[in-house]
This record gives sequence, C-alpha cells and structure tokens, in this order.
Amino acid sequence: MRHAETVTFGGSALDRADTLRADQRALADAMSDPRSSVLALWRGRPLFAGPALDRLVRLPVGHAALDGAGEPILIGREDGCAVFAADISHWMPETAEEPSEDAEQRHPALPGDHAFRELRSSMTALGPRDAELAATARAILGWHRSHRFCARCGAESAAARGGWVRVCASCGGQHFPRTDPVVIMLVVSGPRVLLGRSPHWPGGMYSLLAGYMEPGECMEAAVRREVLEEAGVRVGAVRYLASQPWPFPASLMLGCLAEAESEAITLDPAELEDALWVGRTELLDVFAGTHPLISPPRAGAIAGFLLRNWLADRLD
Repeated sequence: MRHAETVTFGGSALDRADTLRADQRALADAMSDPRSSVLALWRGRPLFAGPALDRLVRLPVGHAALDGAGEPILIGREDGCAVFAADISHWMPETAEEPSEDAEQRHPALPGDHAFRELRSSMTALGPRDAELAATARAILGWHRSHRFCARCGAESAAARGGWVRVCASCGGQHFPRTDPVVIMLVVSGPRVLLGRSPHWPGGMYSLLAGYMEPGECMEAAVRREVLEEAGVRVGAVRYLASQPWPFPASLMLGCLAEAESEAITLDPAELEDALWVGRTELLDVFAGTHPLISPPRAGAIAGFLLRNWLADRLD
C-alpha cells in the first residue's frame, strides 16, 4: 500500500537508540546533557502547549515539573540528542477526581499555555515525529505502571536497559514491553464494505470489524475467524495493507483487505449491535457528515485511513 506509513503514529524514522540502552555510562551522560529533553506524562497524558494544545512539549532535564518522577525511559534520539519520557502521575492537581477524556491539567511549575491532555484529543494535529514520540512514551510508561511485579515469582521488578526491560532480582526473570496484535478488516464484497457497531459505542459510530489475534494464529486466520464470529460472513482471500501502533494502551493494528465469500449477516450480540454493507456513494456521505445513520470515522484511527484509501482506489 503506497501510503501505509502516513497513518497517524506511522513511522517517522525515529532513531530508537537501541545501542544506547545497554550502555549505562552513555545513559548517565545523556541524562546530564543539557541538550537532552524529557517528555512528561501525567496518568498517560502527554504535555502539550500552544493555544490549541497541539504541540508536544520537550522539557529540559531537571525541570521542576519533573521533581519526584521515577527514572526516565529512553525513547530515542533526535539530531543526536536523547529524548526521555518521565511519568509524573505522583503529582496531585487541585482536583483529585479522575479526569474526563477532554479534561486538561495544568501544573504550577509550567507556563499557562502548557497542559496535560489525552493523546486522542491532539493526535491528528501532531506531525509524524511528535506523534511517534507521544505514542511510544504513552505505551512504554503504561507498561511499566501495569507490570511492576514479576510474572514468574511475584516479586517487584526493576527497569533496566533504559527502561526497555524489567528485571526481577528475586528469580532473574526478564520481562519486555508488551504489544498486542489486533487485526482490523476492510471486508469488501464488490463495491460495498462491511461496517459494524459495538453496543457500547456512541450513537452513530460504526467502524471496520476488528479483534485480537490468538496464540498460534496467523494474521489471515485471525481475520477470517473474527469476521465469521462477529458477523457470520465468510472471508476468502486476505492481504495485509497497513499497520498502526495504537497506544491505548498498547496495540498494533494490522489493517487487512478481506474478500467476502458471503454477504448474509448473522450478528454475535455480545460483539456487535449492528452490521451493514455500505456502498461507495453512501460512504462518501459518511465522510461528508451527511449520512442519516452513520457518523464519520474517528479522526486518526486506521479504520478511517483504510476506508478513505479504499474510496480513492489507493490500496495498492
């Protein structure tokens, strides 16, 4: 697919500095280098700046807002300078309640136009590099929060290799960041595409069918299984189109084109509230916001990316 890496969070050629991770002296030097920078996240929310909060902030190492943060995680290098991520979720704002998705949190040590904000709210405004940095930081810090204890013996583990491994001193176990593969399917039958709706989604929201891959399962088999389970539609040929890292919390969306061999829909009500075949003209109305039933796909998600490219005949 010609445009595969232009999807949100797609590759920006970030230098992930793998060799630096294992070099403790080099890591220490990077942490004391005034050219290095830190991405601060609060409860998984990156720090943004600007009137529209659409610019990812890089703080200098040692900034007051980072006081009390755990050991920074090395994200990569930009122009030869290290970029770290730090979790400052220990900071308690005046409102201790769990924030809504569109809430903004401002730290007293930061300028007034700086705020922590849910990544979904700003992801489409970010350039490829900032999007990749933010997605990586959110995913890796989230993994550290949820994997503090060794899965082998239950003892508390510690970060190593710049934050890309957790090592258990009790049993010697090593644990690596988790990414969950998810297939998302552009199921087509001639000039129509299959859309589905989860029972828990907002009104009008439809999307492509998707599901987690299972152990021992190849991508093509997962596509066929998920479509049959959720919608009762049999799928034949399957081919890969594009992928998207999705840091909510840590998935890799594998976009596939799937050719339907049947059209009758039999819903699994535990998975789908509705599913329907939509033609090209209808889909144009969806993207224009004039369809009477279906809302436009969520901006930034791979579902809309695949549907737009299907409409434009740019899947090859």
